[in-house]
Amino acid sequence: MTDLLRQEIATLATTIVVKVGTRVLTKADGRLNLERIARLGEELHEVICSGRRVVLVSSGAVGAGMGRLGLATRPTDLAHLQAVAAVGQSALVEAYEKSFSTHGRHAAQILLTADDLEHRARYLNARNTILTLLEYGEIPVINENDTISVDELLTTFGDNDRLAAIVTNLTQSPLLVLLSDVDGLFDGNPTSPDSKIISTVTQLDDSVFSLVCDPAAGGLGKGGMASKLKAARLATSAGENVIIANGRKPGVLADIIAGRRVGTLITAQGQTVAARKRWIGYTIQPRGQLILDAGACRAVGQQGRSLLPIGVVDVTGNFKKGDVVTLCDENRREFARGLSNYNAQEVHQIKQRQSGEIETALGHRPYDEVIHRDNLVLTGECFENES
Repeated sequence: MTDLLRQEIATLATTIVVKVGTRVLTKADGRLNLERIARLGEELHEVICSGRRVVLVSSGAVGAGMGRLGLATRPTDLAHLQAVAAVGQSALVEAYEKSFSTHGRHAAQILLTADDLEHRARYLNARNTILTLLEYGEIPVINENDTISVDELLTTFGDNDRLAAIVTNLTQSPLLVLLSDVDGLFDGNPTSPDSKIISTVTQLDDSVFSLVCDPAAGGLGKGGMASKLKAARLATSAGENVIIANGRKPGVLADIIAGRRVGTLITAQGQTVAARKRWIGYTIQPRGQLILDAGACRAVGQQGRSLLPIGVVDVTGNFKKGDVVTLCDENRREFARGLSNYNAQEVHQIKQRQSGEIETALGHRPYDEVIHRDNLVLTGECFENES
């Protein structure tokens, strides 16, 4: 069944980011499912033939390494995880190259770490490389660089879901497709016959997150529905659309391109965000937190003003000048992020002071604002103080 909203989204999606999870790519024993990868390559080729560009974010390196090394369980220590990922990554890319070359295309491997994307110059370099590959009609295959990442490998939920959302924002792609081994977001336990798929989510709030239930938890994959919803929030907050669907079903990408009602569509939650502000608001991990009074919340969140020191009531974290910090109301609810003009110690010294008093407190006054409005991104609702 087609859907007018989905048809419109698919028509406007000239670039699509497709993220495929470990459980889609591997068999029950952890080995790569080469038939499924071949089918995925064919579907991606068909999407490109429809006049669209495709970026693939692929999990599966650790799972592929386990299969190649004959391991029955996922290692728990960092050194073994990294070694298994190194073995598996080559197997994964070999499989994609074989699949894509059948259709006259190539797998262009790009391995990234969070640090790569937080550094502005490297972020832009990654973006330029991906866009150039798309010009050639090739398929960038992006994965976390597990052999040198630390925190990412040890977390429970899918880093590649978040990476896919960041890549979506980086390339300003109108549509992110998260392919998993479930049909979408259900209104109950997916294993229950009474549960139904939620076709469309227009408001990604706490009531949606409360529906999360991952019966497959504990398998090879690190992700889950909670991870996918968090990734969807990252992408939709910047003005893009997200579809969560079952990557094991043949023709799923063709159905999505045709605007058919498959999986769960999560619609854009706001207006499209400019490229630089995507980097500030949705890519860099914050290094600190500023708590603002009600007046500053209104000025920043509702009136589009810069953050002045007079409005800062508390500071946490040990951030440097130029780091991203979150802006919160006095109940510590985040509503914005921005690049700080001062380090944490300096903000402590000038908080609740007029801009004219900065020089008295610090001995210099390079900026009147703690954060200029050009370096601010609203990430949520601006709250008033509650009585």
